[in-house]
Amino acid sequence: QVQLVESGGGLVQAGGSLRLSCAASGSGFGIYTMGWYRQAPGKQREMVATTSSGGSTNYADSVKGRFTVSRDNAKNTVYLQMNSLRAEDTAVYYCNARRLYGLGNRQDYWGQGTQVTVSS
Repeated sequence: QVQLVESGGGLVQAGGSLRLSCAASGSGFGIYTMGWYRQAPGKQREMVATTSSGGSTNYADSVKGRFTVSRDNAKNTVYLQMNSLRAEDTAVYYCNARRLYGLGNRQDYWGQGTQVTVSS
């Protein structure tokens, strides 16, 4: 079992920066692919960035070059550095821990979400 708690959201002007943190409790943090997802009002939840247990990263096209995901396995924490923020980045941001196992099985854990609002 993994519990995830996000922090760092808030209100920022367009062009500004924020850093989100997600602290995980429970065992096995290092084996999970950690990710950030977001959901804007009236839209589906979408992947923003992920980092695998091996450290490889993946980004949505809309945030490439502006956002950076990183993890500190010693602190059981994953971060999302968001620069050059735009109004369209406004959403609730969720932290995710995912583990694939067996044949096609997936285990997902979610945080409660943190609001990011970018004013234009």
